[in-house]
Amino acid sequence: MINYNPKEWFTFIFRIHKADTVRKLFPMFIALSIYSGLIAWLELEVWKLSANSEVSKISLMHGLLSFVISLLLVFRTNTAYDRWWEGRRQWGALVNSSRNLAIKIQAMLPAENQADRHFFKVMIPNFAYGLKNHLRKTYLSNEIEVLPGQESLHMDISKHVPNQLTQLIVSKTMELYRNGQLSGDQLIVLNTELQTFADVCGACERIKNTPIPFSYSVFIKKFIFFYIMTMPFAYVFSLGYLIIPMVVFIFFVLASLELIAEEIEDPFGKDANDLPIDTICSNIRLHVSELL
Repeated sequence: MINYNPKEWFTFIFRIHKADTVRKLFPMFIALSIYSGLIAWLELEVWKLSANSEVSKISLMHGLLSFVISLLLVFRTNTAYDRWWEGRRQWGALVNSSRNLAIKIQAMLPAENQADRHFFKVMIPNFAYGLKNHLRKTYLSNEIEVLPGQESLHMDISKHVPNQLTQLIVSKTMELYRNGQLSGDQLIVLNTELQTFADVCGACERIKNTPIPFSYSVFIKKFIFFYIMTMPFAYVFSLGYLIIPMVVFIFFVLASLELIAEEIEDPFGKDANDLPIDTICSNIRLHVSELL
């Protein structure tokens, strides 16, 4: 995620960053410029059509469709942002549950039980890192901290890693209850935080595995394409060769909104505008270590 000062908006005009849509769309700008210039030259110099020709009446269609395409793109970007914000809410809930679980474990376990405290100190952040890698469909063993006396946690990476980590945490909690380290009332209090881990994982998987319907996404792209490709026929008599920068600019606006929506609708990756879950995981490990 890009960190920036929203008050220094003037510098954004001249700033080019990795996710800048201008860089991604630049080849299309060149192609559209050539296409628009060719259509303008044919209509004005070769065919010598008049402003009253049937071709020029396409501008009426564009006037009607401009409102429709604006509604579609607003809905598209709002839907994508809702997914991005829902992902941020879920990771915020994971941060809070990790802290609350660490605070309660610290208060409930006997002072001399340092071994079990260290277990939770290691495993709570491990769940955050395991969930992050699970959403990115990878497994980084160097991010998973091991317990003292163990070489690894013996994770089966072919199976659901967050579930395995949650099972280890819940099993340890029930073991403490059976050994008399935790009372029944304390177990009930801890259950809320333990349940949140699975709830957050399920919510993030729902966002990750349920993209925008294919037909809807394809329709918007086709709509933008035909809207832009017919624009030179509609406005060449009004603008002349100025139709070239006009087509490029309008395509930049419409296509940029679609590209931004595509990027943020899956907020758990490594794109510039995705959620800073690497930083969130580091903060969880830091805060849990301070508490335990």
